[in-house]
Amino acid sequence: MTIRVVIAEDEAIIRLDLKETLEEEGYEVVGETGRGDKAIELVRELRPDLVILDVKMPGLDGIEAARIISADRICGVLMLTAFSQREVIEQARDAGALAYLLKPFQKSDLIPAIEVAIGRFRELQNLTGEIDSLGEQLESRKVIERAKGVLMDDCGLREQDAFTFIQRTAMSERSRMREVADRIIAGALRP
Repeated sequence: MTIRVVIAEDEAIIRLDLKETLEEEGYEVVGETGRGDKAIELVRELRPDLVILDVKMPGLDGIEAARIISADRICGVLMLTAFSQREVIEQARDAGALAYLLKPFQKSDLIPAIEVAIGRFRELQNLTGEIDSLGEQLESRKVIERAKGVLMDDCGLREQDAFTFIQRTAMSERSRMREVADRIIAGALRP
């Protein structure tokens, strides 16, 4: 699968050089701009795998653009800049940049930085998915516990019997225990 990239660099010659280098290496440049605000629009519209942002750009600087793009969780962010001050690097990191590359860059530095940014973004996506899944499981557990309490209070069932009723009903209806629990709490289902 070809990795799709948006480039946001205000210096046209660097942008062109970057595009040529990326295409030579098999990446697909799907959008390019010299403005930070336009970079956000392109990323939201084109949904690339990676955006390469210059720190200093008109419209909106790369750090603020990185912050917005990272918050949207659309793609990985690689910062490209001539500034190597620790403060700028920390701002980029805090804005969600997953890799950082200094200009003038070498092809031998660019490709690993891209791969690191994309790899880190995929790891973050996986972790986010796991966190969402765990949150969903916890929420289901709470609903099932509440439904057990309803069955224990309203129907005089023991805790294990309440759980068994929810479990068996879900199995016989081929539904999820959470759905059965929701119906019990709503008063639509009793043993």
